[in-house]
Amino acid sequence: MKVICIDDEKAMHLIMKRMLSKVKEVEIVGSFMDTAAAYSYLMNHDVDLIFVDISMPKENGLEFAERLRESGNEVKIVFITSHKEYALFAFDVHAFDYIVKPVVQERLHKTMERAMAKKQPAPLVRTEREPIFKEIKFNCLGEIDIQSTQGMRAKWKSSKSIELFGYLLIQKERLVSRTRLIDDMFGDMPQKNAEMYLNTTVYKLRKVLDAFGLKEILHSDSNHYALSLNQVKVDLLRFEEGCRQLPVVDESNLEQALEIEQLYAGDLFGDTAFAWALNEVERLALLYTSFTQRLSAALLEKGDTQVAIRLLSKLMTRNELDEGSFILLMKALAQQENKEALTRQYMQYAGNLDKEMGLKPSREAAELYTQLLSELF
Repeated sequence: MKVICIDDEKAMHLIMKRMLSKVKEVEIVGSFMDTAAAYSYLMNHDVDLIFVDISMPKENGLEFAERLRESGNEVKIVFITSHKEYALFAFDVHAFDYIVKPVVQERLHKTMERAMAKKQPAPLVRTEREPIFKEIKFNCLGEIDIQSTQGMRAKWKSSKSIELFGYLLIQKERLVSRTRLIDDMFGDMPQKNAEMYLNTTVYKLRKVLDAFGLKEILHSDSNHYALSLNQVKVDLLRFEEGCRQLPVVDESNLEQALEIEQLYAGDLFGDTAFAWALNEVERLALLYTSFTQRLSAALLEKGDTQVAIRLLSKLMTRNELDEGSFILLMKALAQQENKEALTRQYMQYAGNLDKEMGLKPSREAAELYTQLLSELF
């Protein structure tokens, strides 16, 4: 049986050579410090079994295995690593076995016995991906998700792959350096571990995108990453573009404005909190509030108080102390001639303001309330 070993530590080459020499009918035909050299060798030589470390520079062992599988090479692969948590991902690329360091002779011997007893499987027959999705949506307002028109949704491999997707998504196709990604997403890890986890996270995100036929939209080189978004619809981008296109909301564009408001299904990434996204969450929340207040004012001008009250109540639920939303809500209730609701809303606002900040309603809000109330008698 012809075997090659891939590990960036020379000591592991010596260890594997010594241990494999004790197994009959095994020939080590190559030892490589990186996956690039091993891949070149495999293009011109037949091998029965590969031992590869997962934590490798540039291209890690999982990425190397995926590249082999995509080329149609179904050689047996045994991963050797210090990290138990990679086991599930190893079998995503049809690993033959998974050995945790330090490698012991007995464990290695069992792997080799199985490898020599089991016949090499026939090469997989690869077919074109079905179905071809007509439309794919990337959603990040109120949630993080990928959806197709056929109802297929993303099956995330890990929380970090979700985070990387969100991180690259809000960059809006801009290139992001590996250094910046590591600092923001893996800053609490040692550098070597962080680089390894980033490589693995990129691999897992590619697997998720590949299920939608979008693997190639994740651009990567040795120093940068980016998501190409021209093949998908992104709720965030559509919402921001809509707000820019309607700096003024009036009766002529009310329907369009209502459609834009509906795009904001919730705060950026929903209940998932990322420290690096906090400023963006706040910026988009303020953009939504400002836009919805303009929309509500236009609805009141038209006399559509019911929809205006629904939107303003939604804003007050998000921020019960926002004076701009509160003033508009008072006007809407007065326009409906609902004195009881107007009084109740004012008392509730005043109570919340006192409880949370020890303040009374502003002079403008108090005088408006008095005026509106008097007009209802």
